[in-house]
Amino acid sequence: MLTNKVEICGIDTGSLPVLRPAEMRSLLEKAKKGDLAARDRFIFGNLRLVLSVVQRFAGRGEQPDDLFQVGCIGLMKAIAGFDLSLDVRFSTYAVPMIAGEIRRHLRDYNAVRVSRSIRDLAYRAMQAKNRLSERSDHDPTVAEIAKELQLPEADVVFALDAISDPVSLYEPVYHSDEDATTIMDHIKDTKDGESQWLNSIALEEGMSHLNEREQKILKLRYFGARTQMEVSKEIGISQAQVSRLEKSALRQLEKYVTL
Repeated sequence: MLTNKVEICGIDTGSLPVLRPAEMRSLLEKAKKGDLAARDRFIFGNLRLVLSVVQRFAGRGEQPDDLFQVGCIGLMKAIAGFDLSLDVRFSTYAVPMIAGEIRRHLRDYNAVRVSRSIRDLAYRAMQAKNRLSERSDHDPTVAEIAKELQLPEADVVFALDAISDPVSLYEPVYHSDEDATTIMDHIKDTKDGESQWLNSIALEEGMSHLNEREQKILKLRYFGARTQMEVSKEIGISQAQVSRLEKSALRQLEKYVTL
């Protein structure tokens, strides 16, 4: 993992400086005027930003050092293209530039090569899509593109998929100076999600505060699907008592979990 690495490209990551906003702006203004020393200081002061982006591309089979160098190229492009007159943080502008440079590197040097014929078909499909879009007021479907090219739909789908960049689950979709929101953050397992897990813990905690009889009544009623009459016979109390104890137990559980 990159986070456990002490040195990357010969740089001690633990000693990287953190620039204050005013200092960053001052250095960037000087760098824009051709001050190479200020430019170098600004680059060095933003290497942590590069590292934060590089970490999101871990596990792609590339050496972290290589991705770091590519990320630095993206950082330098961001410095050249950043407009100081806009009310935008440099990091907000730079992160997509750095990530884009790394994605291009991964695409161009990917071990999985797409054949020339497949790429040509994909570009023809995109051109057909543009033509169809100009003729109508909607995005053309795969079926319409395939008909335009007089080709099977499966061939068009395969070609377009082949040239699509893979998206990491840790790809940032929003970034601030403090943290980034990734695709992973938006993925939710509706089958057994975090909320269900937390509710399960809360329910277990709530049950532990009930007495033995109340626990047994709830387990028989809601986990054993027993009627109040059946529960009353098993426990040896009246149905009215079962009803009263059940309601009391549920009120206590409401303190721990929403029922």
